[in-house]
Amino acid sequence: MASPSTEVTAGEHEIRISNPDRVYFPLRGETKLDLAKYYLSVSDGIVRALRDRPCMLHRFPTGVSGEKVHQKRLPRGAPPWVETVQIHFPRWNRTADELCVTSIADVIWAVQMSTVEFHPWNSRRFDVEAPDEWRIDLDPMPDCPFSRVRRVAAVAHEVLSELGIEGYPKTSGGNGLHIYVRIRPDWGFADVRRAALAFGREVERRAPSETTTTWWRKDRPSDVVFIDYNQNARDHTMAAAYSVRGNPRGTVSAPLLWAEVDEAEPDDFTIATMPSRYAAVGDLTAGIDDTAYGLETLLDWAQRDEAAGAEPPADDEDGSAT
Repeated sequence: MASPSTEVTAGEHEIRISNPDRVYFPLRGETKLDLAKYYLSVSDGIVRALRDRPCMLHRFPTGVSGEKVHQKRLPRGAPPWVETVQIHFPRWNRTADELCVTSIADVIWAVQMSTVEFHPWNSRRFDVEAPDEWRIDLDPMPDCPFSRVRRVAAVAHEVLSELGIEGYPKTSGGNGLHIYVRIRPDWGFADVRRAALAFGREVERRAPSETTTTWWRKDRPSDVVFIDYNQNARDHTMAAAYSVRGNPRGTVSAPLLWAEVDEAEPDDFTIATMPSRYAAVGDLTAGIDDTAYGLETLLDWAQRDEAAGAEPPADDEDGSAT
């Protein structure tokens, strides 16, 4: 028999959680209710990461060992206070109304709908074609140790510092690291991708044996870090800061201080450990909206590289609807 429902308070709303005792994370036995309590414990951080951004939901109706549903359209039955934005997908000439989180109640309602992972756009609903977040994705190839990812993150930090840009690092919740930068929404997705590739090439110049920006997977060495500039394409999303990941360990995409990167281990950050960490250090992304940076220098680098024969990013702008 299904376990009885319970209610949790999320901001101004009471959210009914059905099947609260269903085990979602089998390694330690955390339940659907534990997942809701986790998101409540990091409420300011997860809302800051998602606020007003179109958001894809990764849903696991029976827990992370079961079926995974990638959902762009808002699930049916949403209460009237949940806000959305309509996204057009040119490739299919279709639209989807995607969730736009504005409060912790939206997050907990999504958990009630079996959402584990939150994957927001890098633009906001007020102008979805104008990204305000540049995402640096350090994606290790299969034989790449995490120690190498850390070293590449240090090089990326060095380049950002020379540009006068503050980046916010976080674990991916998997084997990689992400660095997020707030930018002015003055450029479209194509230019943000060109800037991201130019940055990646500069990191690659400084760490040529440890990195690659080669697009085709078959052409990459198996033990390097791929700097995935294409995560800045339209409708490409990554797990938000503080998002839980859909694995049995319940790992979290955890913001870090730069001083922590050299010692960080992805499995240290889970729904079991993050509430106490958050209570101790607070939201490490709290300052991300304070300064928005420009891409002019990076676009100059892109123009320089292309004039020297480098290929621009391949066209991949339209995304798809599911």
